Amino acid sequence: MPASTGCGGDFDIDRLRSRLAAVEAQTAGGELWSDPEKAKEILKERSHLQRIVERWERLKEDSDHLRELVDLMESEGETALLEEVDQQLSPLVESVTRFEIETLLHEENDHCDAIMMIHSGAGGTESQDWAQMLARMYVRWAERHGCRPQVLDWQPGEEAGVKSATLTVSGENAFGYLKAENGVHRLVRISPFDANHRRHTSFASVFVYPDIEDEIKIEINEADLRIDTFRSSGAGGQHVNVTDSAVRITHIPTGIVVQSQNERSQHKNRSFALKVLKARLYELEKQKRQEKMDELHSGKKEIGFGSQIRSYTLHPYQLVKDHRTQVEVGNVDAVLDGALDPFIEAYLLSCQYPASDGSL
Repeated sequence: MPASTGCGGDFDIDRLRSRLAAVEAQTAGGELWSDPEKAKEILKERSHLQRIVERWERLKEDSDHLRELVDLMESEGETALLEEVDQQLSPLVESVTRFEIETLLHEENDHCDAIMMIHSGAGGTESQDWAQMLARMYVRWAERHGCRPQVLDWQPGEEAGVKSATLTVSGENAFGYLKAENGVHRLVRISPFDANHRRHTSFASVFVYPDIEDEIKIEINEADLRIDTFRSSGAGGQHVNVTDSAVRITHIPTGIVVQSQNERSQHKNRSFALKVLKARLYELEKQKRQEKMDELHSGKKEIGFGSQIRSYTLHPYQLVKDHRTQVEVGNVDAVLDGALDPFIEAYLLSCQYPASDGSL
């Protein structure tokens, strides 16, 4: 394996090693520990970088070993080594593929835990049962990947299943993987609730959000502020302010302008103006975050026919098909037991390397 490889042009092992060395140097300095929040972020980044670099080194070691076997087999005609090469090649290819997928998870919130909201569509008990099946599927996926699932909310159906469920999935890159599940999921089966054993089609929607802190910290850089003072306006009389105590603050990056002139003290007016500015910046940050969430779910449609991202067919044949990537899996039971990796990986790759015809 080369010293660096490209995954959408974003992966560079030498750059990651350099960054890891810089982070480790920071942790060795005593000044870092005076800021607990910053220390927490640095330690988290160090752990993440260490995992990537160590995985790369293991893959390179396995690759070099396999290359030596191949060279030996070719140069000395050691055909007996062919079976050993075959045995090592398949798991190495699988490990390299998984490593490539992980390098695609470089969006802002991919490292976060995931919040999953599952809602049953129209159809009563049928769709509610399907929503519960999906919830179980994601719990099983989490358990398979060493993540910790937790049910936050569970609204049971009248007869069976759930009307809605909210889960958290805690683990490295949980949101990065599970964002592939955003959308409407369709189930076709012989209904266990139909005495006439007819085939039914059910729908449920899945919403996935990154689990980010509720509190948005607003830090104002003094260099970003233009502060002007002026004489307070008023109705006149003995309370007219004859000094430049009023304060107008312009936040240059956003263009937000706030002012305060009700206090006689310029210091107090400045303090009040900054307070208003922080509040407005907080609201602006919340708005940006909401716009990101809206963009994330812009592809959502009505929970019904023609809007599904994936179909799970149990009758008259067995097949799970993702309509975004055209990936198909015949073992429906395995998929419903959490074997979602082929769909998630194909989705992530399609986002990184979109095909002109919409397929992989």
